[in-house]
Amino acid sequence: MSSRADINADLRKLGKHALSGYFVGLHIRFAAPLMQFQTYDEKWSEFYSQNGYALRDPTIAWGFSTTGACRWSALPIPDPFNILKDAADHGLIFGLTVSHGPIASRTIASFARADRELSDAEIEEISTTVRRLHDMTEPPASLTKAQKEALRCIAEGDRHAAAAAKLGITESAFKARLISVRERLKARTTAEALQRAKEYRLL
Repeated sequence: MSSRADINADLRKLGKHALSGYFVGLHIRFAAPLMQFQTYDEKWSEFYSQNGYALRDPTIAWGFSTTGACRWSALPIPDPFNILKDAADHGLIFGLTVSHGPIASRTIASFARADRELSDAEIEEISTTVRRLHDMTEPPASLTKAQKEALRCIAEGDRHAAAAAKLGITESAFKARLISVRERLKARTTAEALQRAKEYRLL
């Protein structure tokens, strides 16, 4: 996995193309992404959620059926609930969906504009960035024994001093383990690292 700064830099690049917002779901497993980022207008996000569109969205259906990139105007998937029309009514008039990775860990991302279709060159740049984000956020295959011990102590509710005593190390050494596991899992907090370790089945 790469650093949070690298991820944010790529998200900024994507945002320059998606003037009406984007959604990036990285490594979708068991119907939920391991990481997700979205910048759509709040009104559209609320409307989308309230109508349960995630289960009926033709862009997501397309993303699970194949890999590559497709403009919304060319999607070969039916849209019986008129989700793309509703999106257009909210300013997401022209869009692109990119799908990458194996079906068991698929990344699906969509990008929207109100003014024009994305050009072929822009689609290639977006696709390259999505593939890079997918690769840099690939979960680690494992954690070290020391990292697992530290997370288990946190999961059991131990404070730093108590956890360090339990493991027979200094408190500063225990904190260093937590820092290393946060970096490995690209987590901002220890709680987030613990959650990701569980999601990745590393504990």
